[in-house]
This record gives sequence, C-alpha cells and structure tokens, in this order.
Amino acid sequence: MSETDPIAAFRVEAGDLLDQIEQALLDLSNQLDDRGLIDAVFRGLHTLKGSGAMFGFDALATFTHHCETAFDRVRKGLFPATAELVHVILSAMDHMRALVDGDGAGLEATGDAILARLHAALPESGAMPATAAGETAPPTPAAATSTTGGWHLRFLLPASAMANGTNPLSLLDELRALGECRVVALCDALPALPDLVPTECLIGWDVTLLGEISRDAIEDVFIFVMDDMDMELTPLAATPAETDAATTAAAPGAVAAAATGTPASVAVQVPAQADAAARQAPRAGESVRVPAERLDVLMDRVGELVIVQSRLSQLANSGLIGASGEVALRSISEEIERLVSEMRDTMMVLRMVPVANLFGRFRRLIHDLARDTGKAIELLTDGESTEVDKTVTEQLADPIVHLIRNACDHGLETPEERLAAGKPATGRVMLTAAHAGGEVLITITDDGRGINRERVRAKAEANGLIQPGQSVTDHELLQMIFHPGFSTAAQVTNLSGRGVGMDVVKRTIEGLRGTIDIASQEGQGSTFTLRIPLTLAIIEGLLVRVANGCYVIPLAAVEECIELSADEDLRTRGRSMIRLRDALVPFLRLHDLFETGAQPDQHQKIVVISAAGERVGLVVDQIIGSHQTVIKSMSGVHRAVNSFSGATILGDGSVALILDIMQLVATGQQREARLRAVG
Repeated sequence: MSETDPIAAFRVEAGDLLDQIEQALLDLSNQLDDRGLIDAVFRGLHTLKGSGAMFGFDALATFTHHCETAFDRVRKGLFPATAELVHVILSAMDHMRALVDGDGAGLEATGDAILARLHAALPESGAMPATAAGETAPPTPAAATSTTGGWHLRFLLPASAMANGTNPLSLLDELRALGECRVVALCDALPALPDLVPTECLIGWDVTLLGEISRDAIEDVFIFVMDDMDMELTPLAATPAETDAATTAAAPGAVAAAATGTPASVAVQVPAQADAAARQAPRAGESVRVPAERLDVLMDRVGELVIVQSRLSQLANSGLIGASGEVALRSISEEIERLVSEMRDTMMVLRMVPVANLFGRFRRLIHDLARDTGKAIELLTDGESTEVDKTVTEQLADPIVHLIRNACDHGLETPEERLAAGKPATGRVMLTAAHAGGEVLITITDDGRGINRERVRAKAEANGLIQPGQSVTDHELLQMIFHPGFSTAAQVTNLSGRGVGMDVVKRTIEGLRGTIDIASQEGQGSTFTLRIPLTLAIIEGLLVRVANGCYVIPLAAVEECIELSADEDLRTRGRSMIRLRDALVPFLRLHDLFETGAQPDQHQKIVVISAAGERVGLVVDQIIGSHQTVIKSMSGVHRAVNSFSGATILGDGSVALILDIMQLVATGQQREARLRAVG
C-alpha cells in the first residue's frame, strides 16, 4: 500500500471498521437490550457511510445509509433490536465488504435483496418513511423536541480533537445548519503564548440555537467526540429543575457555573496546572500502521545481518588474524552479536500479533453455522493473548474454518439428540492457544459425538487405504481422515461431506512446518491440536554434518542425541532399528538417503527427532551445535525435493539445507512398516 494512495488507505481502514461493527453485532445478538452496543453499531455505520462518500464509494454510502437508519431508530427507542435484525445487518456486512473491495458493479441485485429483508425485519410501527430524495428519514420524537424555541449549548472539545482529525469549525457549521445560531468563542483556557501547543484544542464555545430543534439532532453533531468532551445543553427559558435534568456530560465546573450564573467562560475553563500536566504526560498506547510488505523487507535485512554477524564471529575465532588484533576483533564481534540479537528479538516482536485477532473471525462463522444447521452452538476461547507471527495467523485461518465447520456439522448433535444423551442442549466448540517452547499449540475441541472408528475403518478399506483385517494403531486410523476424498458423512450437505478440506488442512499445516494431532472419544467429542512454529522467518536449529555437507534440523523437533557405536552400526545394517529405553526407534542413514557416495565417519551420531507423536533417528557424521537459522525459500527447481523445507547461509558463506521433519518422519515410519511386514 502506497502512502499516497488514499483509496488503498480507505480500504484498510474500512476493513478494520467492518470488523469492529461485526464484533459489536455478534455481542448484540446475545444482549439485544445493550444500549452501548447499539450505539457502537450505529457509530460504526455512520462513520463508514461518511468515509465511503468522502472517497467516492457512493454505492457503499447509499447502502450503508439504510442500515444506519435502521439502527438510528433502534437507538432512539422507536423499536427494539431483534435477532432477525442483527442477522440481516450481518448479511449486509458481507455486501459492504464486497462494495469496499470493488466498485459495486453487478452487486445491485444482492443489495436490493438484503434491503428487502431489512425492511421486512423492522416492525410495522417502525416503518421508515421516504424523504423527497428517496431515502429514509426518522421522524423526530416529540419528547426530544425543544418546546421553548431553542437551546443553549456550551462545550469544550478534548484537547486532542484536532490531532485526531476533528475540525471544530465543521461542527459549528453543522450546528448552524440546524437553525438560527449565535456562537461566542470562550478563550479563558488559552495558556500563555510560550506554552501554547498548536495541535491542541483549548477554545470552548457558547452557542445559542433558535428554532424547533431536537436534542438528538444536536447530540448527533458531536456523536464521535461525545464521550470525551465537556458539554452543557439546556432548553432556552428552562426552569432550574429542567436545567439539571437536561444537562448532558457536563463538567462539575460547568454545572456550577449554570447554577450560580457565572460567566459562560468559567464553564469550560481548564486549570493551568492541569493543562500543563496533560501536555507533559506521556502518550500511551499509540501505534502506527505499517504495511506487511515493509515488515517483510525489514525481516529480510535483519536476516542478512544475522548471517553477516555469524561470518564475523567465525572470523574472530578463526585465528587467522594476528594476536594483537584478535582480541579487539573478538570484542567487536561480541558487541555486534549482542546488538544483532536484540534487533532480531525486536523484529520478531513486531511481527507478532495476538491470536485474539484470529479467533475473533470465527464468532461470525459460529453464528452462521448455528442458523444453517439449526443447532444451538456456543463458541468458547482461551489464550487469546498468545502471540504468533502475523504470516502464520493468516495461513491458519482457512484450516481452522474447515475444522470448525466439520465439528459443527459432523461432531455436534442436534439439541434433541444432546438432551437424550444427557448433555446440555447447546453444543460447545472451544478454541485455545498456548505457547510450548518455540511452538504455539492451537486446539479445536467440540463436545459432540466424537469420531466413529468403525465407520473410519470401513471407509479406509473401501478406499483401499488399508487391507481388511490389517492391524493399525488408533493414531494411524484417525489420521486416515486426512486422505484426499475421505469422508464418513452419511449425506452431503452444503457445509461438508464431500471429503474436500481435511487433506487441504493437513497440507497447509505441514506447509507451516507444523503438525496436527487428533484425540477423540465416542460420545464425548474430539480435539484437533495444531502445533505451529512461532515464526516462519528465523528458527533455532541444530547444525549437523553429513559427509561434506551441512544440514539444519529444527531444534524444536530434536529430542536427544546418542552415539552410534561401530558394533551397533554393523548389527543394525539392513534393519535400521535401534532400541531406546525399551522402545524400538527406526532411523535413517542420511549418507544413504542423500546418496553422498562418501564413507561415513567412524563415530557417527543419531539425532532423535519427533513429529506427530512418532520418533525417528537421523544418523549424521558430526553434531556441530546450535545455530540461528535464517530461512530462505527453495528455488522453483528444488521445491520438489521432499526432504528439505528451505535453506540457510552459514557464516563461511556456504549453504546448508533445512531438513523437512515431517517428510523424514513419514519416510522412517514407512520403512519401519515394511520391516515389520517382512519380519
């Protein structure tokens, strides 16, 4: 996104605003009488309409106006919020997203259908009369109209109003548009010139409005600053009792001024000490939107810096420089290493986002699935503050959607079935996230009927995945559901049942160098556990040597390293199995797997790795040590080589390939299965 592209900036901001409105609507669906949520939805729609019109999205502004009008009627108490109204507005949100992303061409029929549903969802008493322009306008409630011919208004905007984009003169113009208006500036709170901050708004206004004007019309002018401003609004010629009842969000000083007849300027006066303290107070919680591609570029630069630092460290410890310069060089190398380490950690934090951003997307999914399936479904979340690389969260969205849809369609029973089974009528889907070393664990759990092993086995045999009567472990049986085209659904629905999706889920997770595990108990529910690396950019690796080449094993997958004696090497030739604490572990000789053509070292090592609950040993010549691994993607020519997931550059400038743990474990398990079959 270019800084000079206002349309792209609007689309980003509109996307955030639509997300906020959607979350408020989902909250409102559970608390239909919550005035704060109703106001939040109205303000969001009002902002979206105004911004859309400002940037030329006329179709968006016109469509959003109808939704805003409906919520304006709810906000004013003309009719209550209903579940159907919330559902229609949620459908309208999808249409608004399409209008934001495009120019509205070809979407007119969809918009008209949604508006028809919107009008049908409104009570007859709340029907929206058309204006001369063909739009809808709410009638003015009689109780909110001044019967004394006008209003007296005194207000002081928050000091940060102008810095946040609010133009006080525009607000005054809106007040003038309501009727005859007299405005007096209140300058008592202005500090001395040396203390003046140009971006702060310290002028108050005393306004007299004449005419039959509603309170709501005046408050709508200040709708986006109402919570932070000081304002006193009283009907003209009101009695003292009426004045007290009509005061809205007035500061104590303003109320006192109204009661005692002090000059209007006192009502908005800010003490000089408080004003100075406000200017000197640190601003907390500020953030800057940075395009993701710029973070990616910065991440690449940090990665290159890590590589250069590694080369410098290697040179400093090589002994190639004279003794006089070696100490100084080593000191510089250690200082640069510290700075690089801090910069790397800072860069990693910049890329991290809480999974709450990811989990929040699924509330709407659960809401729609509940309506589509006719089931009562509740979404629970835990660990929303767990942080993951932004790239990881973006790629996790689709797999989790598939898992949730399957859980709701296949896993959860109908309310009648649940009650008959002694369960609550409302089914539960729970999303949790937690850190585990260099990984994040995301679990999707439902309390439904669980996975029927007999049906899975029957389908696997029918598809030729296993032979009738073949012995398989429970883990292997459950993993069958990830094969392409595999489905145990009795019938195909518009949600699932075609066997498309679960294989994509597994491929996506493995593409993130992660794993997926299943635990299920019939009648109790199922749990899918996703193990995902925290970041896809830099990982801790174990550097090993095989013949003349160096390879990196992700350290998170390493369980232990053991010696492979010459006797054990000879004894296991042909079977490649080693006993490790009363358990047989298959191992792969990387010399043979990579066809090095060289003789192995006399004292070889076995690096035991694990993935998806399975263990495999990798036989290497030498374990060099831990290594900060900057991951580089494989070229198009080499991507088909299954044993490697990427590459990195070592301190001496040579390239080391990063081993694909999932692929190696699968290869080891296949060899073990063949050996067991022969044995």
